[in-house]
Amino acid sequence: MRTRQEIKADAKQAVARQRGTAILILLLPMLVAFVGGALSAVGGVFQAFSGIGTFGSFGPSASYGFFPYFGSLASTAISLLVMVLTVNICGSYYRIYRNETVTVGEPFSELSVNFARKLGGSLWAALFTALWSMLLVIPGIIKGYSYYMTSYILAVYPNVKATDALKLSMRMTKGHKGKLFVMHLSFIGWGILSCLTFGILAIVYVGPYMAATEAGFFAELRDEAISSGMIELSELE
Repeated sequence: MRTRQEIKADAKQAVARQRGTAILILLLPMLVAFVGGALSAVGGVFQAFSGIGTFGSFGPSASYGFFPYFGSLASTAISLLVMVLTVNICGSYYRIYRNETVTVGEPFSELSVNFARKLGGSLWAALFTALWSMLLVIPGIIKGYSYYMTSYILAVYPNVKATDALKLSMRMTKGHKGKLFVMHLSFIGWGILSCLTFGILAIVYVGPYMAATEAGFFAELRDEAISSGMIELSELE
């Protein structure tokens, strides 16, 4: 397996070739979350007004009908959408790392492809990580790294089932979770500088750089798992 420094160097060069696209792709979840927040706020306003009086079926709640519940439903729907969008972004960054041409709209255009499968895999990973986190923080972090490659597997290999993606991720990261942790630690300095620039540096440089590095780690861990016999190539096809 190549070193962290080599992966980061390749990631930096890959992002430089498509920096504009790489930046805009990472902004997509923020845009969707912003829209979701606005819709939730609108629903919250209606919910607040619906509770002003207590006039039974003739009160404000009857007048507003479905709107008092709109905010909560919209927020839930947006959260699920962002989960699938995140999977697609991982796939796009994998292609960026491989120096393939990627378009800004690609994560959105792929939303309809295996939507339920991508959502199911993401929800399973989130659920198991949360359950382990209930024991102690450290087991939760460890399991989080075990499932870290799930999104990439779901994005890159469309025939892998949602639950199998988690199992494959666990096998890929076996013995390498510490390397992933150190990789993230290596970005702490950049994180501090991003805070000093009010997040601007994170948007234009650090975020894309880190996302491409993570995609590079996925490629390396997958190849390592295949070469060592931890995973059969047929399991990904």
